[in-house]
Amino acid sequence: QVRLVESGGGSVQAGGSLRLSCAASERTLSTYTIGWFRQAPGKERTFVAAMNWRYNTTYYADSVKGRFTVSRDNAKNAVNLDMSSLEPEDSAIYRCALTTSLGSVQVRMIKVYSFWGQGTQVTVSS
Repeated sequence: QVRLVESGGGSVQAGGSLRLSCAASERTLSTYTIGWFRQAPGKERTFVAAMNWRYNTTYYADSVKGRFTVSRDNAKNAVNLDMSSLEPEDSAIYRCALTTSLGSVQVRMIKVYSFWGQGTQVTVSS
């Protein structure tokens, strides 16, 4: 069982920045794609970004492209999500997850992810 722990959430004003981190208990993430999803109250969970650890391939939702950057931290066995130019619409609980799937279509699908973190709250005020 892989354990994922998110950190770095908080409150920020519109236009501000935050860094989220997803630390994994798995000894190696080389076989995984790490995804970030978010869910606002009353809304469905949606894909935000993902990164394949081995190939360093990144994927982004159109709504965050150019504002969010996903990267890996080898030393901490973690994946970071750097969020800038935040908007109130970015407010949500952000969760990271692991999948062995590859491909731009598959990594955006919730159902392919096997392990999930508990989530961290991001609140952006106007």
